[in-house]
Amino acid sequence: MSEIRDIFNRIAPVYDQLNDWLSLGQHRIWKDMTVKWSSAKLGDTCLDLCCGSGDLTFRLARRVGDFGLVHGVDFSPELLKVASERAAQKYPTPPINWVEGDVLNLPFGDNQFDAITMGYGLRNVTDIPQSLTEMYRVLKPNAKAAILDFHRPSNSFQRAFQQWYLDNMVVPMAKNFGLTTEYAYISPSLERFPSGREQVELALQVGFQLATHYPIANDMMGVLVVTK
Repeated sequence: MSEIRDIFNRIAPVYDQLNDWLSLGQHRIWKDMTVKWSSAKLGDTCLDLCCGSGDLTFRLARRVGDFGLVHGVDFSPELLKVASERAAQKYPTPPINWVEGDVLNLPFGDNQFDAITMGYGLRNVTDIPQSLTEMYRVLKPNAKAAILDFHRPSNSFQRAFQQWYLDNMVVPMAKNFGLTTEYAYISPSLERFPSGREQVELALQVGFQLATHYPIANDMMGVLVVTK
C-alpha cells in the first residue's frame, strides 16, 4: 500500500496533464459516463473514492448542486493537495469535503451515500472484495456505485494493441517527465485485475443485488455499475 501511495504522490504534479495526453482527452468522456451511471442527482450526498486530483469529484459536485455534498477520498496527500487547489480555482464554495483515507476502511457510517464513483482505483487496491464490501456498507439501499478502470480486452488484436500502446506510448511519455517507473506499473496491474465478468461476480458475492460491467473504448476501459 505504501509503495502505491508513494507512486501517486510522485505523479501528482503532472497527473492531469499526462491523463490528457495519454487518453487524447477521452478520459473526460469516460468520467462523464461514470458519473451518469452512478445516478447522482441534485441534493444527494455522494462519495468519490480514489479521487486523485478531483475530476470525478468535481463532476459529482456539479450534479448534486449547492444543497448536495461530495466527499473526495484518497490515500495520497499530494493528489489531495492538487485537488484542493483546483477546487479553489474552479469552485470558490464547492460542496466538497476532501478526506485522506483508506478505501478498505472508510471513515463513514453505514447506509450514508446516495451514489459512489471510483476512477482508476479498484485496480490498485490490495483487496478488491474488501473495497467492494466497504462501498456496499456505506451506500444507501437501492443506491449505485460506478467504477471506471482499465480493462483487458478479450479480443486478441485489441489486447495486443493495448499492450503496444502501454509499452510504446504511455511509458515513453512518462519517461519525459522522469516517471518511467511510476507508469510502468499499469501493465502488470492489469494482468492481476479481474475481467469485467469476474468483477460482476465479485460484486454479487459481497451482496450487491445488481452488477453490470460496461466495456468502453473498444473494451480497453470498463465501468462496473453496482446497485445495493
